[in-house]
Amino acid sequence: MLTRQRAQGLAEYALILALIAIVAVVALLFLGGVIKNVLSTVGVSL
Repeated sequence: MLTRQRAQGLAEYALILALIAIVAVVALLFLGGVIKNVLSTVGVSL
């Protein structure tokens, strides 16, 4: 019984990590251009 609960906890943890990874990738796709422009501006000003 304890093994089943532990496996369920690991599965839930894996799902949460996958969701966080998906959100991070989507955020980088949308903000990638903005971040690129900011870093370019900082690089030029140096």
